[in-house]
Amino acid sequence: MKLGRWLRLAWDRAAAVTLIVAGALALVLGWIGVSGEAFPAKQLPYLISGGIAGVFILGLGALCWLSADLRDEWTKLDRIEDALNRLADTGLVDLAAGEEEQSNHLVGA
Repeated sequence: MKLGRWLRLAWDRAAAVTLIVAGALALVLGWIGVSGEAFPAKQLPYLISGGIAGVFILGLGALCWLSADLRDEWTKLDRIEDALNRLADTGLVDLAAGEEEQSNHLVGA
């Protein structure tokens, strides 16, 4: 039950893990195929299908993982922005002082 919920919430990480495992498996199978052949001409299909495809699939998995990390960071930034906007709406923060400080900083730079 918890695995299904995790897959729904973190589908991008699940896809990344799946792609990384598939890429590693392709590399291992390609290596096994190459190691069983003595002639370079018979090794080429294993190098192409196992090596190049495996590295490409690993790259896609890494891209998915980084995309998931970036999505998490943007979500955190959105939460911080929402909290700051709610704080600004309460009147507890002097917005004029913040704008004055920002304009002084821009002029001094």
